[in-house]
Amino acid sequence: MSLLEVEDLEVYYETEEGPAQAVDGVSFTLEEGENLGIVGESGCGKTTLAKSIIGILPDAGYVNNGEIRFQGDDLTQMTDRQRRRLKWEEISMIAQSAMNSLDPVYTIREQIVEAIETHRPGTGRVESTEIVTEMFELVGLDPDRADDYPHQFSGGMRQRAMIAMSLALEPSLILADEPTTALDVIMQDQILKRISQIQDEIRSSMLVITHDVSVVAETCDRVLVMYAGKVAEEGPVEEIFNKPYHPYTIGLKRAFPNIRQPDQDLLSIEGYPPELIDPPTGCRFAERCPMATDRCREEEPEAHQMNELRTYCHYAEDIDTELRPYADSAETWSETEAAQKAQQAGGD
Repeated sequence: MSLLEVEDLEVYYETEEGPAQAVDGVSFTLEEGENLGIVGESGCGKTTLAKSIIGILPDAGYVNNGEIRFQGDDLTQMTDRQRRRLKWEEISMIAQSAMNSLDPVYTIREQIVEAIETHRPGTGRVESTEIVTEMFELVGLDPDRADDYPHQFSGGMRQRAMIAMSLALEPSLILADEPTTALDVIMQDQILKRISQIQDEIRSSMLVITHDVSVVAETCDRVLVMYAGKVAEEGPVEEIFNKPYHPYTIGLKRAFPNIRQPDQDLLSIEGYPPELIDPPTGCRFAERCPMATDRCREEEPEAHQMNELRTYCHYAEDIDTELRPYADSAETWSETEAAQKAQQAGGD
C-alpha cells in the first residue's frame, strides 16, 4: 500500500462566470520515503492539488470527484475534525505565503508549542521548548528569536519558521508549496539539504510544489508535470530531465538555463494557458504546441508508456523515433500559433 494515492481527482472553484476546473482527472501515487515534485506554470493546479490533500481549499473550492487515500483512508470522506487530527502530526504543509500562515498575535514559539501539545497531549512544556530550539537550529534560525512575533522576522526568516513548524512533529507526509521561495540561493541549498536529512531520519515523504525545476532536480525522485489542470507527463527525475516526450515538458525544460550547455538558446513558450471555465476539447496545450495537429485540437490524448514515463501526447512515440530534434529546436517554438499571435500583437 502506497503512503498516498490520488485517483481521478477533480477540483472546482465557483466563480461569477461559472465553475472553473482547477484539477482535472489527476492520478498518482507516493511511496514511503519518496519525494515527488509537481511542476508547471502558475495556475496549472499544483497548489490546489496540495490544498485538496490537506483539506484547506478556500470556500469557493470543492472536490467534485476522485479519491485521496492516505495510509489507506480516503481523506475526501473524512470530517473536518478527523482531518484536523492528521494536520501537522501526519500531514504538514510548508505554505508559499508564510506571513499569511503564521498568526500575528502569537510568538513563533507559542505557535509551534501549541501544535506540539495539541497533537501530543503528553508532551510537557520543557520538551516542547526543546523541540522548538532543535527545529530553529535545524533551519538556521537563532533559538533566542523564537519569542519574537512574525512581523519581527524577514520574509526568509518567516519561511524558515514555517519549515521548522512543519517538521516539529515528524510527519509522514510534508506538502511543500514553493518551500524556498523567499530564500537566497545559499540558504535555499542549506534548507533543502536539512529537510532531506530530517526525511532520512523519520522516513517521511514530500510533495514538492514548485515552478523551479532546479529544486525538483535536487530534492525529488519523481516528477509530475501539470498543465491547465491535467497531467502532461510523469516519471523519474532523470528521465524527465534527460529525455522527456511531451512537448510541454521539453519546452519547460528548455526555458531554464543549462550550465552544461551555456551556449544553448533559451526557449519561450508563447501564449497563455486556456480558460478553465470553458476549457478546449482535445489537448489543452495544443494552441501553444509546435507539433499540434487537428487531431490534437479535437481528441484528448491518452497516456503512452514511454520507457519509465507516462506521457499524455498523441505523438509521444513519434518524438521518440524521429521528431525530437524538431521538438527541441528554438526555431520550431517560434512558429507556434501562439507565437505568431504574439508577433502580430507586437507589430500592431
